[in-house]
Amino acid sequence: MGRVDAFPPQSNNKKETVIPWTNVFEKSTSSSSEEGNSLKSGEFSIEKEGNANEETNLTEPKYREHIFGEEALRISPAEPYCLRRPIRRGHFNISLHYPMQQVIEDMHAIWDWVLTEILRIPRNQRHTYSAVLVVPETFDNREIKELLSIVLRDLCFTTAVIHQEGLAAVFGNGLSTACVVNIGAQSTSVMCIEDGVTLPTTQITLRYGGEDISRCLLWTQRHHQTWPPIRTDGLTKPIDLLMLNRLKESHCHIREGEVEAVAIVHSYEEGAPPGSHKTRLTALNVPPMGLFYPMLLVPDVYPPPPRSWFSDSEDMLEETWDFPRRPDMSDGYLAGGASGFYPMWENYPIFQSKPKKQDTIGLADAIAKSILSAGRIDLQRKLFCSMQLIGGTALTEGLISAIEERVLHAIPSHEAIDTVEVLQSRTNPASVTWKGGAVLGILDFTRDAWIHREDWIKNGIHIGSGRKYKDSYFLQAQTMCFTNS
Repeated sequence: MGRVDAFPPQSNNKKETVIPWTNVFEKSTSSSSEEGNSLKSGEFSIEKEGNANEETNLTEPKYREHIFGEEALRISPAEPYCLRRPIRRGHFNISLHYPMQQVIEDMHAIWDWVLTEILRIPRNQRHTYSAVLVVPETFDNREIKELLSIVLRDLCFTTAVIHQEGLAAVFGNGLSTACVVNIGAQSTSVMCIEDGVTLPTTQITLRYGGEDISRCLLWTQRHHQTWPPIRTDGLTKPIDLLMLNRLKESHCHIREGEVEAVAIVHSYEEGAPPGSHKTRLTALNVPPMGLFYPMLLVPDVYPPPPRSWFSDSEDMLEETWDFPRRPDMSDGYLAGGASGFYPMWENYPIFQSKPKKQDTIGLADAIAKSILSAGRIDLQRKLFCSMQLIGGTALTEGLISAIEERVLHAIPSHEAIDTVEVLQSRTNPASVTWKGGAVLGILDFTRDAWIHREDWIKNGIHIGSGRKYKDSYFLQAQTMCFTNS
């Protein structure tokens, strides 16, 4: 509770887009404070490959073994590191070349680094702490179980409790009933809350978010031929995506007419300092409108995970895929096809056991559909006047009025609803879930939901008599519980 201020509030001011390369060598004067400023737990880490050119000469610099957070995204492609992202599109980034066990190990490494280097909580003191785990609505039950095992078994917290981001956001703003619209980096979710309890039938997850807007910004400028003649690729060069994100945050607005701005675009090439290019960006209101018209966004190029892995099964020890990878294959491609290779995700078996999570409709239609599925007309009216936006993209200028206008038009004419309103957030939308998680962690009604380390290790993932973990697709206010067999 005393470490909440370790995450400084974000600012919506104009940001300088120049991003320096990360120093990959160990230094006694290196500081880890910057590393935690923009870290989202479980988002990315990077690890050095092999023992590249390591010498016994003590005067030569030594590579850092692991680099986490935004620093991992600012490493030059010329350095001997491989980037790993344990979470992609709101799920564990399971793929043919990234097995589940590696994802779990990377999640543990990231959290252990955060606790040790940022929050200054060493391993031998963690048994005196309890953890509030705030998870996105996109997570399936097995993913949540694996996270619990990391927190209780590997990180050694004494107890833990789980809450959804939407519910935490409502409490973070001092509300009890709201329609929470969570616009993340790679996915967007809509969930209705009534009197502090989530309504599972209202949940809708969309496979686009803030990063898609950034990629659309690049595509739009190239379409209008305003982008400098430089090699910018937000998919293969993470530092380019960071630059695009900052340009989006500074210049993309939703308003009528032409939206233009003069900006400095930077190029990042191997072995060279960042280059500066002054240019006039145009059509800056188009990328954020992709939230309402997903066809504007660049098509998704990330492979979805194999859905069979997320089946809600009582057998928590079920084996997952771990295919060997041929050494002559590049990341993201398998042998075969007319050109000799084809994207691996085209060969993925997809089992959509919950089709509602795969909706690709626009944001306004998703909000209207979610609230109308709540049932009672009095609750629907209350929810339409209690919409809450969270996530960094919620700070986009003009987004609130655009949502209000388009949601109103998305409501069918036969529905007796004529007023919609987005509530002004009392806390920064990018960090309100953390505040709500702290509030939920100390409320009396959550005491029965706490899971103890000893109970979880002995009974949590085993089939048998006595107390065991109960699967539940519908995550309520007390998300996880123990029940008698």
